[in-house]
Amino acid sequence: MARINGIEEATNGMTLSELLEKKGYSKHCMTAMKFKEKIKLRLFSLLEEDEMYSLTKKEIEAMLIERHTKPVYEKLQKAKVAIAGLGGLGSHIAVALVRMGVGHLYLVDFDKVDSSNLNRQYYRSCHIGVYKTEALKEELKEINPWVDVQTNCIRVTEQNAVELFKEYPIVCEAFDRPEEKAMLINTLLFQIPSVQIVGASGMAGYKDANQIRTEKVMNRFYLCGDQKNGIETGDCLMAPRVMICAGHQANKVLQLLLQEEDNE
Repeated sequence: MARINGIEEATNGMTLSELLEKKGYSKHCMTAMKFKEKIKLRLFSLLEEDEMYSLTKKEIEAMLIERHTKPVYEKLQKAKVAIAGLGGLGSHIAVALVRMGVGHLYLVDFDKVDSSNLNRQYYRSCHIGVYKTEALKEELKEINPWVDVQTNCIRVTEQNAVELFKEYPIVCEAFDRPEEKAMLINTLLFQIPSVQIVGASGMAGYKDANQIRTEKVMNRFYLCGDQKNGIETGDCLMAPRVMICAGHQANKVLQLLLQEEDNE
């Protein structure tokens, strides 16, 4: 017998992965008093003295309801949000939305993680060489194993943008290059009448963080940042301001989902 969440479970020669799948436990977020390194592999054979903890869906739900109230939790669980670009902005937006309890995320990026990303993006050295869609999905599942994360490893173009995002009422623009930002925003605004876009411009350097703000530029389009300091001005991208701007974007998404302002 092994103990999972204080409950004795018969191992019957099963591996940890097999037992968790059979009993409906999460394979993520596991801790144990013994064999912690082996647990990371999720493959070792269980022994009678093994005891571990596996996060349950009910725990996640109870925690979010306690923090946000049930009506807010239910709204966020039904929400669908797309993120175009999974760099310093997109990766942190995704993490914030999952922590808030947004139930359905769509992650789009064509790139792989490299060492230059580690100064500001939500990745670790073990992710180098892995597609960002795969690496970020794994990280999000460690936060909430039951969040619905769809991915698409593809470069967004003017030709495919509408097809990629037409099913999502809110799209976060999180590209690096100004021309790609403009392409996505203009394409979606003019070709998908119902979409709401939360974009970003100006978060480079280490100037006053209070310069970063959120503005409603036009109907269905919100812009976060200081709108002045970008990589095109010669300023480098650093974690604090990039994360602050991503936080503004995630917060605007939250406002839109909860209808805290007139969005017309």
